[in-house]
Amino acid sequence: MENRYKVVDEAQWKRALHCQIFRNSIEPSYCVTFELEITNFLKKIRAANLSFTLSLIYIVTKCANDIEEFRYRFLNGQIVLFDKIDTAFTYLDKDTELFKVVNVEMQDTLEYYVSVATEKAANQKDYFTGPLGNDVFQFSPMPWVSYTHISHTNSGKKDNATPLFDWGKYFDRDGKKVLPFSVQVHHSFVDGIHIGKLVNSLQTSLNRF
Repeated sequence: MENRYKVVDEAQWKRALHCQIFRNSIEPSYCVTFELEITNFLKKIRAANLSFTLSLIYIVTKCANDIEEFRYRFLNGQIVLFDKIDTAFTYLDKDTELFKVVNVEMQDTLEYYVSVATEKAANQKDYFTGPLGNDVFQFSPMPWVSYTHISHTNSGKKDNATPLFDWGKYFDRDGKKVLPFSVQVHHSFVDGIHIGKLVNSLQTSLNRF
């Protein structure tokens, strides 16, 4: 069941022209890679014996949900704004080295989200449980490589506006832990200023964790 949403009145929407211009682009999505400092976050996660990946998914989802532009989607030809967005992440089967995609509803606290997500990922037998809904953020971490750039497969569906978040292997720099992080978004809804808001919110949240 999808989360609640409202249909946008494009005639009254300040972003209508910008949305239409980018919607008609050959490639309407773009990806930005940047670095996050995770020293304090990593220390606290380890002390609490929480999953690094699932904890970061929670924080990213919380920060992105707070920025309206990350909750817009195309739905049945219309533009809609969801009240909230949940999560879908890849989870590696170490025996087969194949991943499954796990859908988990966002929760009120990090600890509860990690608990629910851990259980669901462990118990899910199928690699894929069906097409993803519009009301998720997708996560596909790649913790084996400290990359400086990443690109993604393209379904060819121009109205696929689901943001995709990735990160690589964190590393040491000047006594701090640094994480390469990427976000892919649809330009009809998300501009550089909104990426900047997300970066600032993420770094503040990680520092205060």
